[in-house]
Amino acid sequence: MPLLGDPVVWSTPLRTRFRGIDVRDGLLVRGDAGWGELSPFWDYDDAESATWLRATREAATLGWPAPVRDTVPVNVTVPAVGPDRAREIVLASGGCRTAKVKVAQRSPAGELEPVAAEAARLEAVREALGPHGAIRVDANGGWTLDEALDRLPVLDRAAGGLEYAEQPCAAVEDLAFLRRKQDVLIAADESIRRAEDPMRVVREEAADIVVLKVQPLGGVRSCLDLAEQVGLPVVVSSALESSVGLAAGVALAAALPRLPYACGLATSQLLLRDVTAAPLLPVDGALPVRAVAPDPAALAAAAAGPEARDAWLARYARLAAILDGAR
Repeated sequence: MPLLGDPVVWSTPLRTRFRGIDVRDGLLVRGDAGWGELSPFWDYDDAESATWLRATREAATLGWPAPVRDTVPVNVTVPAVGPDRAREIVLASGGCRTAKVKVAQRSPAGELEPVAAEAARLEAVREALGPHGAIRVDANGGWTLDEALDRLPVLDRAAGGLEYAEQPCAAVEDLAFLRRKQDVLIAADESIRRAEDPMRVVREEAADIVVLKVQPLGGVRSCLDLAEQVGLPVVVSSALESSVGLAAGVALAAALPRLPYACGLATSQLLLRDVTAAPLLPVDGALPVRAVAPDPAALAAAAAGPEARDAWLARYARLAAILDGAR
């Protein structure tokens, strides 16, 4: 099925610096089935980014499998901020009862954030959630094995018990060792979505949970297939997309046979602007299962400048050539 009209490029500042960036941008395309988003981060090369375009085309031209649930529970994402700001983010989260807290942040000189600062952030999040909320940490592979072994027990105590630690170390063998040597559950993210062999995590018993992201893994159907192969509990997370891209993550979470954990899909809260007047925001800690279309006023407010637009259109053309040439 063909795409309809020209791609649209969007850009927005973030409310808080996140993943080392202050601005998020991407490209939207429309097809017979609806809208799809293409938004690989700029540090991804074309070969890796081409997989993201496969997900874009699926959304625009095929749509998604039938859901088995109407809403998806989500976590609030807390960047590497001070305790007061962390508390504010949780309290303004739309009723989320689970929080994912970023840790393992480093300065430009490579110095790791003090563990006392991480612990204070977690204590503030626990205070805001109350005793029955769930807290998980996400290190994005930023700790060495020794750092993870030293810090996880401290952060587990500060949180009043961690639900799990997401990608504490980069290497699969380190995840496997860490999982055997301490009690916090381990979730694999980058070791799944950026790996040539995602099943290595399973073979080496390196994770209790897998984190799946629709765009990096090539679409909702690809993720469903991978979830079945992996056979571990799945948490669906975002790649910091607009609500158009988040809708694909919600569609995946809605189609999974089991969904034992809240998903990391409430990240439109991190964007200063979205591409729709009705963004996917949590209500009572959950997102509705629905498609999202951009609207003219929101798109105009989030329109990228000429330089960014030209860069995205050129990137889109390169990625399309890669995918089409592989057929």
